[in-house]
Amino acid sequence: MLANRRRDTSPELAVRRLLHARGFRYRVDFRLQPPLRTRADIVFTRARVAVFIDGCFWHGCPDHATAPKRNSDYWIPKLARNVERDRETDAALATAHWTVLRYWEHQPADEVAIQIERCVGSKQI
Repeated sequence: MLANRRRDTSPELAVRRLLHARGFRYRVDFRLQPPLRTRADIVFTRARVAVFIDGCFWHGCPDHATAPKRNSDYWIPKLARNVERDRETDAALATAHWTVLRYWEHQPADEVAIQIERCVGSKQI
C-alpha cells in the first residue's frame, strides 16, 4: 500500500492543470473541518467548494469496482467503510455549508474541470 498515493494522482493532476490554466487558484490536499479526518483533493476556500477525485477500487465505483480475491475478509469491510466514510463526510460538509463535488478517476478530466468551473464560478458571483 506504500505505492498508493494520497495526493497528486494522475487524474487529480490532469484536472488541476486544466483548472489552473483557466485561471482558478485552489488549495491541494486541504483539511476542511477539524473534527473530520478527511482531506479534499482540491478546495476553493472562498467559494466553499470541496472536490474529491475518488479511485474506483478504493471508493466503490459502481462501474469499475472489483471485489478483492485474496484476504477478502479484511478488504471487503475496509472498502465498505471507505464508502460509508465518504457519505459521512459529504453530510458533515453539507451541514457546514460546503458544496461537495465527487468525481471518479475514470471520468474525463476536461468534463470534470468544466463542471467544477461552473460550480465555482456560480459561487463567486
